[in-house]
Amino acid sequence: MSTTTDTEVVHVVRGEVDHGSPVAYGRSGSAFTAPALDLDRLVRPRTEPGPAFQVPVAEIVDLLVETGEALKADREGLLAEALDRMIPVSPLPAEILERAYALLWRSFQRPGLYAQIDHELGGADVLDGWREVRLPDNRTAATRAFPPRLVHIIAGNAPGVAAMSVVRGALTKGVNLLKLPSNDLFTATAILRTMAAVAPGHPVVRSFSAVYWRGGDETVESVLFRPQFFDKLVAWGGESTIRGALRYVGPGFELVSFDPKTSISLIGREAFESPESLARAADAGATDATFFNQQACVASRFQFVEGSWADADRYADLLCERLGVAREFSSADGPRVTAELREEIDVLRSMTPDYRVWGGYDGRGLVIRSPEPVDFHPDGKIVDVVPVAELREAVAYAGVATQTVGVYPDTRKAELRDALACAGVQRVVSLGKAGGMPPGLSHDGFYPLQRLMRWVNDE
Repeated sequence: MSTTTDTEVVHVVRGEVDHGSPVAYGRSGSAFTAPALDLDRLVRPRTEPGPAFQVPVAEIVDLLVETGEALKADREGLLAEALDRMIPVSPLPAEILERAYALLWRSFQRPGLYAQIDHELGGADVLDGWREVRLPDNRTAATRAFPPRLVHIIAGNAPGVAAMSVVRGALTKGVNLLKLPSNDLFTATAILRTMAAVAPGHPVVRSFSAVYWRGGDETVESVLFRPQFFDKLVAWGGESTIRGALRYVGPGFELVSFDPKTSISLIGREAFESPESLARAADAGATDATFFNQQACVASRFQFVEGSWADADRYADLLCERLGVAREFSSADGPRVTAELREEIDVLRSMTPDYRVWGGYDGRGLVIRSPEPVDFHPDGKIVDVVPVAELREAVAYAGVATQTVGVYPDTRKAELRDALACAGVQRVVSLGKAGGMPPGLSHDGFYPLQRLMRWVNDE
């Protein structure tokens, strides 16, 4: 990273830009300033309802849609400003960030918002009031998805995470505190400031704060992460982030975790029926492997090919060619392979015919064909191709940390999905379609809106 000490991070507190005295963070070459935290302003006592608790869902959806339109046009220039600040410090190339920012508005489209409400909660009635439910013995009760108080520790590997968090937080009608990640200090506040420009002082706007503190800072987290202020901690990130969050979980303060995940691909023998089918499979496999230059959880790192070693080599050769193709959310040139990974791969290059390697270390893509999955984490447009006699053999390499499995051809999904689900996989898709999750479906094995709400009964 090459930012300077002049980089200023903006905070949003209760829907307004915070102009508190600056505090320095980071170190030489990656330093920035952010306003000092006023912890009292980041919490609301439970005796005080959140600003949006009684706002009708239809009004919230209208606000989100208008926010999306404002983001699309960037009426206030806030996304352009955030993008300018992101480019020098992000591990993602400028071209990927530009496309990701240009498409943030998609998360705010009306059909997708109602898909989440309808599919995850069964409709808006349970958000706007009490839903009557019929019980055994001719009894009735009422239930409500009551607005929660949430702390979000969001991930910074893709700008869409910030948009997703704002949308979900708004649809809950709850109080939301977003902790800005060190690798994306600008997207969430740009979205919230755009929303504030659309509807200054709106209850949903006042329900949001977004600030930075060092992850794990006990002087902040031991004060904020308490059940008298918040119901749930919504945590994205790696193992250290999740383990750090677990320290504060207890009665009345729940963890909703989007755990660290990896993804794989399964390529059936049908790929080898013709040169055209093999090209289609390799192109789809490369699309999944290079999503956000392999920085996203959905990006495929291990690809299992049903066939002989010679078949796997044919596939690996074509795959390597296609890893260097620029796509909507990938660049032709990715990060250069680290010295540590180079040493691992150099050893494998000397172990033919058990191992074969295609590509170099320049970030344009590298493929390893191995008899079983390598014991290191392929990263930065590196894919490990493993031949298997039957695709069902590859299920043994899936587990609870496997988020998405792309399958080629589509007709093979039905025979594999139950076994993959039993292994712990949360998502089975057509190869090439791993990127992006349709709104309203489960995410990491659960329905987020359903988990975020506080469910209350009148019996």
